[in-house]
Amino acid sequence: MLTWQLLRDLDCGRLEDAADGWGAVSNAADSGRDRANAEMITKLEQSQEGAAATAAVRRLRRLNENFDYVHGECGLIRTTLNSLAFELRAPQRRVREALDDAAASGFTVRGDGGVTYPAAGRNPDGGPPPPGGTVLGTTSPFAPRPAADGGLAAAAGTGRLDANPNYAKAEEIADVIARAVHEANESDERCNRALARLKARPGLEIGTRDWTDAAGDAGAVRTVALDYLAAGLPEDKSPAERKAWWNDLTSEQRQEYLAVYPDVIGNLDGIPAIVRDEANRDNLQLLIGKLSGEDGEKARTQLAGLQEIDRQMTANMEKRLGFGLGPGEQKPPPMYLLGIGDEGRGRAIVSFGNPDTSRNVSAYVPGLGTALDSDFASNDVERARATALGAQAIDPSSASIVWLGYDAPQLGSDSETLLGNFGVMSSDDAEKGAPAYNTFMDGLGVTNENEDPHLTAIGHSYGSRTVGAATQEPGGIPGADDVILLGSPGVGVDRAEDLGVGKDHVYVGAADNDPVTMLPSKQEALIGGLGTVSSGPPTGYVMGDVADQGDDDIWFGKDPASEAFGARRFQVDDGPRPVIDGEGATPAHSNYFNPDRDPESALNIARIVSGRGDSVNREEYR
Repeated sequence: MLTWQLLRDLDCGRLEDAADGWGAVSNAADSGRDRANAEMITKLEQSQEGAAATAAVRRLRRLNENFDYVHGECGLIRTTLNSLAFELRAPQRRVREALDDAAASGFTVRGDGGVTYPAAGRNPDGGPPPPGGTVLGTTSPFAPRPAADGGLAAAAGTGRLDANPNYAKAEEIADVIARAVHEANESDERCNRALARLKARPGLEIGTRDWTDAAGDAGAVRTVALDYLAAGLPEDKSPAERKAWWNDLTSEQRQEYLAVYPDVIGNLDGIPAIVRDEANRDNLQLLIGKLSGEDGEKARTQLAGLQEIDRQMTANMEKRLGFGLGPGEQKPPPMYLLGIGDEGRGRAIVSFGNPDTSRNVSAYVPGLGTALDSDFASNDVERARATALGAQAIDPSSASIVWLGYDAPQLGSDSETLLGNFGVMSSDDAEKGAPAYNTFMDGLGVTNENEDPHLTAIGHSYGSRTVGAATQEPGGIPGADDVILLGSPGVGVDRAEDLGVGKDHVYVGAADNDPVTMLPSKQEALIGGLGTVSSGPPTGYVMGDVADQGDDDIWFGKDPASEAFGARRFQVDDGPRPVIDGEGATPAHSNYFNPDRDPESALNIARIVSGRGDSVNREEYR
């Protein structure tokens, strides 16, 4: 337990020196991880091949994971010690000031914190002045005051005590000392509990159990670092303000935020991409550990998605170094994890190519049925990769992102009933997701190092409705030069010029066999006797049950592929016919990004993303 004497004499600088030592170990582990990636694996690739080289790479990956774990845990120890030093300085200052005040008043502070004061004042009876005494402090204004002799003192203002003018001053000093020591001991106990958690199992193998434990460690340290770090987080600031905040931090401060708040830093728009990637890779392991220890369908679903993203990032690194490439397969662009989280239906933002250094950057919003699961990690992430490869073939300075930063509407219980699923959709999810998308796009412009980057907003399926909602936010989509709408059921506006980038910069891909692009309007659904708009079309509804009203309207407004809408419609493959061709209800709806199944569409998307929109192959309006 801290006493006032120990608190007075404490050298907080020694705590900070110890924190620096743990920080040095953390930084060394981080450097070791970087060296293993950049030097050891690269040299293996240059000089070795075959099964032995592959086995060596796997072992180096395990080494990397060990380095990663050491980096994180030692970083948490550093922050805990720095937090303790930070929290002890204020009560230490108050104790020292109280002791100076006592000395100046001619008082004596006892070892137990009691303050002894001399006789003083006038006795109304004409006798000697009121005697001196000793008063003990309380840890709370509401706590009873203990007497110096072990009993309870008379309340202030009663008896002979308030006749001595020194009493009130001594009471004030004693309270300052008692409350400062109490506060210091509470801080010490919190930090002690956090440090007690930071222990590793014996051995060199880091597994899921260790990451589960590490997630709890980070949570424990957060409770300690509330005043030291949390108060400074710019979560309610603009991307430009966040960038300025990050730039003003010292290297040590940055490392502490990354160690304690990887989930926050990794998801802050306006923070550089390489920093977000580092934070999110650490948080990815923490989330995998956390969800591995939870039950429930949501946890299992999201865990599968996180593990697939983790697998892909490892495979991406190996392929970039020349391992595991198939015949004729080109090396992929680097992956950056710009966002990850388990809130709602899950969050994941993955970029192929560095969005801060690339001249051309696109951000694709997926739609109906998308959530953080293995399907997203396999299919939607692949679409971003395909777009990046296509764009980089035209302009190497291109990056492509898949943005799952909102809760998309989910498929109904009868997944075979396409219009039944769309029928229960409203614009609510899109309008809720639009502000987050705009903040993300704003952040891309803020951190991009080019003078005038070319930004493209891409919406697929219901994601096009989200992009449409984003354009209607005040100021539109920040920095957007082009908008691409793929497989769209409508975007919430009736004219391309209303999307804020000029109608000649709005591009539409709509396959003739994609039923999502030919949904009936809500008015047509009502006229056709399909029930209320909120309930949507009934199970078993098929195209053709409702007469076209001839107004080019579909579910969310004017058909983006129509002349009335006024966008640039580009050529795509017709795609397989729904059901008839044996590939399900909406096979053509999923082919727009795929260079193997729809090379015309993939090429046109790549042209637009790389800033060559004028060269797309045009298609007639519907």
